[in-house]
Amino acid sequence: MNKDEVKAFAERIYRDAAGAMAVGMGYLGEKTGLFAALADGAPVSAAALAARTGLAVRYVEEWCAGMAAAGWLEVDEEAKTFRLPEEHAFLLASRGTDHFMGGLFLAVVSLLALAPRLARCFREGGGIPPEAYDEDWLEAVDLMNGGAYRERLASYWLAQLPEIRARLEAGGRALDLGCGAGEAAMALARAFPRSEVLGVDPDARVIERARGAARERGLQNIRFLEGTIEAVPEAPLFDLVALLDCLHDLAEPEATLRAVRARLAPGGVLFVMEPRAGDRISENAHPLGVTYYGLSLFHCTTQSLARGGPGLGTCAGPERITELLRRAGFVEVRALPIKSFTNIFFAASG
Repeated sequence: MNKDEVKAFAERIYRDAAGAMAVGMGYLGEKTGLFAALADGAPVSAAALAARTGLAVRYVEEWCAGMAAAGWLEVDEEAKTFRLPEEHAFLLASRGTDHFMGGLFLAVVSLLALAPRLARCFREGGGIPPEAYDEDWLEAVDLMNGGAYRERLASYWLAQLPEIRARLEAGGRALDLGCGAGEAAMALARAFPRSEVLGVDPDARVIERARGAARERGLQNIRFLEGTIEAVPEAPLFDLVALLDCLHDLAEPEATLRAVRARLAPGGVLFVMEPRAGDRISENAHPLGVTYYGLSLFHCTTQSLARGGPGLGTCAGPERITELLRRAGFVEVRALPIKSFTNIFFAASG
């Protein structure tokens, strides 16, 4: 046995454990408002930060020390102050934007709480059903994707489909299948006020959230429906159907895609967004790939298996997604040249 390799691997385990702890502290920073309170970038003592946020001083002291040790905060040990650099605030104190990363902290903490239950699934089979995921998870999904939907979907992403944009501008119909809290559907309704937009999701909790948000924003051309594609009437047909970060979650992906195809108007397009994962493990051997495998185990794969699905997983990859779309009857399937560090995009028609 090579002792140097043992030592190096032990250091890697500590480094990965430190990353998990840093994310846990990141969760606390987001949930308690500490990152937001540091957003101005000014140096502040832990006591002053605690007073600013109304939090217990001793916890804030330890949190600041831990975040500084992790390199998330800068520390001046002489002055005993901490600051959040502008570049870090861009990612940590920017809730609602397309570059905010705080949703990931909520996701990781929420999912890891399910580890004992998932371990039982390893031994007994089955999976964790969607209703088992807590409110932090629902909020995390919205925070991770909502900003991009609001800022990019109707403008940059759909610019790749000019004929569909023209239809929606003139007064077409759009379906967001697996709509979650409805941010993508509402972005479409806001950008194309002449169109009718339908958001569909089987989780009653997110549908209720979506309906409330649509009412608050005064959107009249949108409605939300609890259910799956089978709950969507076969007529009238849709010019655009969106499957955003959820095709790999489906319990019956091929049957769902066939039902989607049957609900597309002539010339209509299915727009698919999936995680940017490679088709081979070696292509995913990097931090984002490892994160995706974790999300897959703790959510995407297991909740599909819980409903008798195939458990395609977060890292299904472009080859498998393309093959699945073609097997479902789509004649033309093409990858779209949309720049994104985290996602890949497809258009399917015919």
